[in-house]
Amino acid sequence: MLPTGAKDTHLRDSNNQKVHPQPMEESMNQNPEAVEALISKLFTNISSLKSAYIQLQTAHTPYDPEKIQAADKLVISELKNISELKNFYREKNPKPVCVSPQDSRLAAEIQEQQSLLKTYEVMVKKFQSEIQNKDSEIRQLQEKIEDANQKRVKLEKNIKLRGLSMKESEGSGEENGFFPADLTPELFTSAVESAYKAIHDFSKPLINMMKAAGWDLDAAADSIEPNVVYAKRAHKKYAFESHIYQRMFSGFQQENFSIKLDNVTVNKESFFQQYLALREMDPLDMLGQNPDSLFGKFSQSKYLMVVHPKMEASFFGNLDQRNYVTGGGHPRTPFYQAFLKLAKSIWLLHRLAYSFNPNVKVFQVKRGSEYSEVYMESVVKNLIMDETNEKPKVGLMVMPGFWIGGNVIQSQVYLSGMKVNE
Repeated sequence: MLPTGAKDTHLRDSNNQKVHPQPMEESMNQNPEAVEALISKLFTNISSLKSAYIQLQTAHTPYDPEKIQAADKLVISELKNISELKNFYREKNPKPVCVSPQDSRLAAEIQEQQSLLKTYEVMVKKFQSEIQNKDSEIRQLQEKIEDANQKRVKLEKNIKLRGLSMKESEGSGEENGFFPADLTPELFTSAVESAYKAIHDFSKPLINMMKAAGWDLDAAADSIEPNVVYAKRAHKKYAFESHIYQRMFSGFQQENFSIKLDNVTVNKESFFQQYLALREMDPLDMLGQNPDSLFGKFSQSKYLMVVHPKMEASFFGNLDQRNYVTGGGHPRTPFYQAFLKLAKSIWLLHRLAYSFNPNVKVFQVKRGSEYSEVYMESVVKNLIMDETNEKPKVGLMVMPGFWIGGNVIQSQVYLSGMKVNE
């Protein structure tokens, strides 16, 4: 390598004389330390490349995609370092006209290392191809696992439909004298919350269809519970939720839920089995397999109670759906499917209530009752209390309360004549 002050001497004239660069031997002799440092750096990079290659091989046994990618990046980095050394050497040492034997040996050694680098590059590409193949195999296995899980879920649903839970199949039910561990007050509380949400969710399409059919919603709300003073007009939606609750919970305090059992004996175990059978199933799918089941009869009777004939005629222009339900059928219309979600949540709540020993007790709050924070919870949270210290009065109840194991699950009520803190 030439120092800064020892550049090649160029002699040019108008007759295009030839250029005579300095010999390689003279260039190297002027700064042998730089050449030695360059060669040392080259050997160091080659050693690092070999180490990276060994890491790449090790990552394949056992197969570890993350380690393979890390080793692959390390190999590529070392290849780039060696390539940069090669370019640096060529820039500082142009190819001479005549070279010495010593220079030839160095050139041959560099050539050998370049050939080795090409071999490493080929092997790296090969490993990258293998990585892609392994990734493809992993994706295929994941898809197979997902398919197997879906089949398992369907199989479990079919087992539960026949009244057999997975725990019962292992002999943990009647033979051992106790219920599965998930029969807890917390489970029932969760079911109460789901039931109230289902009432709220079904009221939305019901109100929307009444609007579309031209119903006077104010008059309809007043006909459900007259003389309720609402803080906001939008709060009249709770009147329709109350209408749904009153019909869906009619007969809840009875063990048969007002359904004729036709000599069917019911015990604690069968109540919880029915809960397990329906809990994870789509209600319409279950009714498609067994339309005359207890849940099927319950759904038919409650639909006819919740949806008045005049209401249905205004929605659909006829009573075909009602007649179909009356005849024992379960139509696959969007409206009836929305109702079945509500029916399922109330049915599951009843099955759970009678799975406990003693049974869960339901209680209701009469209109005009004084508000009690122990037994009631207001569905509107930002109310302003009266400065006269007069206790608020219940205008509507939209969800009953329950006693379970000495604890109270509060009823959900709308308080009449209150103001809202905007």
